[in-house]
Amino acid sequence: MEHYLFGQMAFVRSQTLRAAGAVTEEIADQIPEGFRNSIRWNLGHIYVIAERFYFQYLGLPMRMPEGFRDQFDNGTSPLNQSPASVPSLAELTELLGNQEERLRQLLSNRMQEQLVPPFTTSLGLTLGTPEQFVSFTLFHEGMHLATIKTYLTLLSGQ
Repeated sequence: MEHYLFGQMAFVRSQTLRAAGAVTEEIADQIPEGFRNSIRWNLGHIYVIAERFYFQYLGLPMRMPEGFRDQFDNGTSPLNQSPASVPSLAELTELLGNQEERLRQLLSNRMQEQLVPPFTTSLGLTLGTPEQFVSFTLFHEGMHLATIKTYLTLLSGQ
């Protein structure tokens, strides 16, 4: 029987991809007044953090396009960088869409394995199993999905 978190992950990711589908290249890089990041940054950040939490910290192979960590990791912002190239929205949505299936294939029978040593997030939460990593990453993606939806409202003038 499939772990319940895979269903939740599929739901959350489908909502992220649905929101991404409403984004145009024209507004993807706009940063609303008072904010630090763009919709493109939020989508790239969701991908980078999920790669780290789903794969890197669990000792699994990552798929990290060149320059993604420099553009989208914690603490980065388009306000203080000028990358040589940025991924298109199509590239980001393809990467995000494929990420879920990779995780499902690699972790479907490993959700309860103990990570030694456990990992402590910047917020102070200790994660010790793939199940805990997936659960926390869903919280993280939900926060950024809410930001993307807010930006869409602000930038579309609605």
